[in-house]
Parts: sequence; C-alpha cells; structure tokens
Amino acid sequence: MLNFLAWYFLSTLLGLLAFPLTCRLFPALADRGYSLARTVGLLIWAYAFWMLASLGVAQNDVGGILMGLLPLGGLSFWALRSNKQKAENNQEIPNSQSPIINSQLPITTWLKANWRTVAVVEILFLTAFGLMAFVRANNPEIVGTEKPMELAFINAILRSPSFPPNDPWLSGYSISYYHFGYIMAAMLAKLTATPGSVAFNLMLSLVFALAAAGAYGIVYNLLAAHAKHDHQSPITNYQLPASPRAPLALPLLAPLFLLLVSNLEGFLQVLHTRGLFWPKNPGAFNFWTWLNIKDLNTAPAGTGWVPTGHWWWWRASRVIMDTDLRGVVSDLSPIDEFPFFSFLLGDLHPHVLAIPFGLLAVGVALNLFFQREKPSLHIFGLPLHLRKMDFAFAALVLGGLAFLNTWDILPYAALIVLAYTLARVSGQGWGRERLEDLFGFGLPLGLLSILLYLPFYLGFSSQAGGPLPNLVYATRGAHLWVMFGTLFVPLLAWLTVQLRRQKPKLALALSLTLGLVLLLWALSWLMAWIATYVRPDVAQAEMLAQGASSFGVFFKDATIRRLAHLGSLLTLIALLVPSLALIFANNHPAQDDDEASETAPRPPSTVFVLLLISLAALLILAPEFVYLRDQFGTRMNTVFKFYYQAWILLSLAAAFGAAALLRSLRGPADWAWRVGLSLVFILGLAYPVLSLPNKTENFEPFLGRTLDGAAHLDQENPDDAAAIRFLQDIPLGVIAEASIAGGSYTHYGRISTHTGLPTVLGWPGHEGQWRGSYEPQGTRLTDIETLYTTSNWLEASGIIQRYGIRYVVVGSLEKNTYHVREEKFQQFLKLIFQEGETAVYQVP
Repeated sequence: MLNFLAWYFLSTLLGLLAFPLTCRLFPALADRGYSLARTVGLLIWAYAFWMLASLGVAQNDVGGILMGLLPLGGLSFWALRSNKQKAENNQEIPNSQSPIINSQLPITTWLKANWRTVAVVEILFLTAFGLMAFVRANNPEIVGTEKPMELAFINAILRSPSFPPNDPWLSGYSISYYHFGYIMAAMLAKLTATPGSVAFNLMLSLVFALAAAGAYGIVYNLLAAHAKHDHQSPITNYQLPASPRAPLALPLLAPLFLLLVSNLEGFLQVLHTRGLFWPKNPGAFNFWTWLNIKDLNTAPAGTGWVPTGHWWWWRASRVIMDTDLRGVVSDLSPIDEFPFFSFLLGDLHPHVLAIPFGLLAVGVALNLFFQREKPSLHIFGLPLHLRKMDFAFAALVLGGLAFLNTWDILPYAALIVLAYTLARVSGQGWGRERLEDLFGFGLPLGLLSILLYLPFYLGFSSQAGGPLPNLVYATRGAHLWVMFGTLFVPLLAWLTVQLRRQKPKLALALSLTLGLVLLLWALSWLMAWIATYVRPDVAQAEMLAQGASSFGVFFKDATIRRLAHLGSLLTLIALLVPSLALIFANNHPAQDDDEASETAPRPPSTVFVLLLISLAALLILAPEFVYLRDQFGTRMNTVFKFYYQAWILLSLAAAFGAAALLRSLRGPADWAWRVGLSLVFILGLAYPVLSLPNKTENFEPFLGRTLDGAAHLDQENPDDAAAIRFLQDIPLGVIAEASIAGGSYTHYGRISTHTGLPTVLGWPGHEGQWRGSYEPQGTRLTDIETLYTTSNWLEASGIIQRYGIRYVVVGSLEKNTYHVREEKFQQFLKLIFQEGETAVYQVP
C-alpha cells in the first residue's frame, strides 16, 4: 500500500509540475492539457533522464533521475512566467460558465473556473489507478506469456549503472528492443524504493489510469469544441466564447469504450456455454461451425451460463482465423488483442505501455487541428502555421512513441500530419499547397523525431523487414464484427445521422475508397509477380503449399476466396466512404488567411473524429493485402499491431459519436439510440464481467492480495526464491544459469529475470526476434551446457573467462536440464550461497 501511495503522489506531483507547460502546449484545448499533464510530465522527465544518462552526463541512480526533472521544471517555470506576462498584457474577465478559458489567463484563474473538470479528472485517475491495482493484487504473478521478459527489462535497467542498459538475457550486450516504457517504470521504482516485481504491477496500473484520464480529456475537448460550434461561436486564442459549460459525464464514455468494452467473444462464449444455437439435428445449419472460431466450433461441454475452464478468456484474442486455400486454419493466425484483454492478461508489453502516449499524440493532433496560427515557422523555405514549440513537442512525442513501441509511430505521425493539413484546408481550401503542408510538415517532423532519439536507433536492430503481399488470407466479415462490432455500431449510427443531416456527395469518396482497395489488391499481386523472378523457389513453394498446380490456378482460387470474404471489405467501405465524404464536405476555405487565423471558426470536432475513423479503417484494411515481414512469416503481428491502434482510435470516435447522439437526438430516435447503446454495453461488457473472476480466482487468491509479482516464488521454489533475494543485493556481474533452445515462455532465465543480473543466455528465441538474427548468440547455448556438464575444469574455466561470468547458479532447474558436474565448482569456485538444492558460486 505504501508503494501504491508513493506512486500515486509522485505521478500527481509530476502532473502538477507539468501543467503550466501543458497550458502553453495545448492552448486550443478546453482542458488546456490538464488530463494529459501526467503523461506529458512523465515523457519529458524520462526523455531528459535517458538522454543525460546516455550521454554520460548523469548516472542511473536517484541523483541522475532527479537531475532529469530539472528540464521539466525549467520548462514549466518558463511557461508559467510567459503565461503570466501575456495575461497582464491581455486583461479579460473569465467566464466561469465557459469550458474554455483564454490561454492567456493566469493558471489559478483557469483552475477556479474549471475546478469541476479538474475534480473529475483527478477522481477518474485515482479510481482507475486503484481499481487496476486491486485487480493486479488479486493476480500479481509475473509468470507465463511475456511477463518474465518485461520484468527482466525493468530489473536490468534498475541494476545497470549507465545507459544503454544491459540486456538481461544476453550478457555483454545492451537491450535491443523498444524499452522506453521500462525505463519509465524503473525510474519510478528507484525513486520510490519499489522492488521491480512490485513496480511491474504498479506500472500496469499507472498506464491504465493515465489512459483513462487521457481518453476522457480527448473526448471532453471534442465535445466542448462541438458545443461551441453548435452555438456558432468563434473559438480563437484571443477571445472568450460564450457557451454552456462543457459536459463532464459524457466524456466518461471514452475510458469505458477504450479500456473496458471488449469484443463480442465473451458474449458468444456465454451463448456457446449454454448450448444456444447448437442444432440437435446433425444435418441442420450450425451457427457455430459457420462462425468457425477456435473452441467455439466444437460442441459445448456444459449447459450453464458462465464460461468455465482455465483461461477460456484467451480465445478473445484469437477470433480472426486465417484459413488457406485448402481449408486449413493457420497455426499462426492473427493476434487480435484489445486493451481490456491486455490488462486482464497483465502483460506490461510495449503496446500497452504506449497507450497513454498514443493518446498524447491524439491530443497533439487535436490541438494542431483546432489551433489558429499565422505562419511563424519556416522549414526549407516553406511557411508552417504552427509555433516552434508545437513542432518540437510533436517530434518529441512521435520519437517517444517509436522508442516505446516502434509500430506506433506510423499511425500517430499520419494523424498529426493529416490533422495539421486538414486545419489548413479549412482555412484555404484544397489545392497544391496542401501537398506542401503535408510534406513540408511531415518530413521534417519525422526527421527530428528520429534525431531526438538517435542514441536509441544507433543500438537498435530488429526482425522487422519490408512489406510482403497477403494474397490468400482475407478476414471474414463475421470475424471482423466479432472483433470490432461493439465499436462499429455506435460509429455507423453516428455516421448515418451525419449523412442524413449534411447530405454530402458520396461519389468522390466512393471512387477514392474503391480505387484504394483495387490499388492495394493490384499491389499485392505485383509484389507476388516480382517475387516469382527474384525468389522463384519461394514463390513456387508458397503456391504448392496452397494446393495450386499453377500460378494461374493460384490466382483464380485466391481471387475467388477474396470475393467470398467481401464482408470485411464492405464494412470498411461503409466506414470510409461516409467519413471521407463528410471530411470533404466540412472543409470550406475562409475569405483570406488573416480571417482564417483570427476570426474564422475552428473546424468542427466532427471532422477530427471522421479523421480518426478513416485512419483506423485504413489500419484494418492494410493487412488484408500487405503485411510487414518478420521471423514468423505471416501477417500475425501486423494484424495485432494495426488492429490495436485501430481499436484506440475507433474507441475515441465511438465515445464521441455515442455522446453526440445522446445530446442531439430527440423523441423516438433518442429512446431507440439509448436502447441500442445499452445493448452494445451488455454485449461488450460481458467479457470483462465474466473474465475477471476467472482470472483472479474470484478475487480470493490463494496467496492473498499483494502487488509483489514474485511472491509466488516462495511457494513454488523456496530455494530459488532465497537465492534470488541474495543475488539482488550483491555487486553486478554476469551469471550462468540453465538455458535451452525453445526455452521461451518457461522458467528458464528465472534468476536474471528477478535479479537484473545479465545472464549468458536467457530466452534464445526472443533474443533472435529482438536482434533479427541468432548470430549474436553464437555458441552460447552449447557453451552453457558444456559449463555445467564437463568434468574438465580447464574447459569450464575457458567458458567462464569467455563470457566474463562472475556467478554460477546451480539449482533444481540446472540439475533437471543437464547432468551437472558440480564437483568442479565446489573445488575451484567460492560457495557464497546455499539453500536446499540451490547453490551460488562466485568466480574468484
């Protein structure tokens, strides 16, 4: 509990420290970035500390971490002074009924006028932080899936004296993975004296809370600006609009849709468990075999309502089934996680750590979209309508996303650049100049985002390669609706209302959408045609694997498959066409640039939401035709990463759309929508309601409630647990412990994971993925085996010297893995720890 309170108060102080800066960074937002302040503070603090440590200016200790706070404090002090000076030069009386107070007013005045907004954000943050910490306390074990890897990173960073931090599973190397989020976790842990195994669960809870506050703030700002537009009140940086107070309750739909609402697998699991729609007549139509989701396509074992079985909820992350032309389901079908599944599973993986910072990028895009600036920045001779600080901060956020989870930089960079471009369209209309805006802003922004994080890229290697064609695996419409149906319903309802109200011309949007689909389809086959010349052996093998006798037959069968699975494409077209049509219809140029920059209304919030929908639909569409090459050789990870980002964007849009309809519909339409939205929540919340008791042992854990993810070790292997506690307090050094090929997702690497001491080799498969090659591992796997099994001390000593091994662990895992010849260690090394079957030897 003390650790929980320490993390809460530290994050709150960090938000308060950053708030003066967010007021300067987000002047066009109703909450002036308050809901994002903690995330902003954490990003700038972590960046400053990481850069100072990487340059050797600071050490990885409490002093260095505190030094990293100085840039944040300095920037906030500058922002506070700057805001005060401008407020003195621009005396205005604040309107306490207005959700947006002039960006030049003193912060204290804004806080007094918007204390309700502040209170809601604070209550939401504390509630979300506490609830997720409670969930983790009932299921804290850091075992299975990727959790040991993530804990290993945190502990390795805690133990590394300088940066780049040591790779815990490949001694002599630094981490080659996007690990910014683990640096943040280690910073908070070190400053609050929190053990790594507790910091793991607190960081997951903190990410959940930051995401809840950030999502709330984005939709709050959208609704506030929407209310002003409805009242035909210009919103600029220079005058106070007269409008009703922004809604405080409706934006809560945003964290609800983002973090709790889930896909439809949970509700389907209830129907399947009950045996509904399972035909008694073997020849009758079988809904479940038609749906063909793994484990739901077999006859139910029971007749109850509540799903049973260990980890039944795992199936929700595997509802997209890829079937080849022979009808065989791929063993590497796509991963389709969504946020609640991630927090239920408890993996502190990069795609989870990046959620609050992805929302921060959305906030940056929204501020640029709303903000009116005269050309104040020139890059390569091109005038940009934004401030220097806007440009620098956008680059800092995008670069941080790449460091957090490299996959994220593409969608959020596109969002920021397109939001800026659409803002210019509203001021000057469409034309060649918009391409100049697009590339004149986008290219320098991308370059600066890389330069700001250059030390990371210099030591980074990856398995990711270029694009490959997806010729066969088309997502079924039914599977796509199981995945996104709870978001599609409010989105399509809102789009329908918008189409009826505005009646835009659909022809251009339809042509562009169909043209894009055909272009992607043609591009995939062009890539395949080129492959027949570049790698004819690979192309021939792929064709034969699909059961085709010739490339002509292959093309015909693949095309038939694509046409048979048009449901997903039609759904995406139904989202893209109205979104694009409404974007085109909602952007009209002002009379001149001065008018656009000072007196013209900002583009309505609906246009930004339409941009979110369009970008998300494109993220879902892309893996239908292309995917990024990795060691798995399938679209599994591309679907995983793209769908995850699509969920985040669609959830924000769905929350806004649902709230807008609740505010605008009247009469029978209003009641129909409330009923429909209630059904969406029943379907979408069935999964969290049923899965949480299953995952947490009905909130009565066997070991009791604790946030210590390593507490289970004392029950499972008390000898190893005692050795780990001993090794956590000894000087840094390379350790030797058992490792085997295929050891990923097992107990191998357990000592390095829990101590942060680098081991010779941990999980070989993961190291190969992180570095894109197994070459750095060399002969380590066989050398470790030889170290334990040889009776020749000279041979063992040579291995110890080769890898600089300081500690040798001999426990039950080593003895069960190898035929250990422990006598040589007993004779030539110093025994520094012994507990039961586990011994630790130190090299003199």
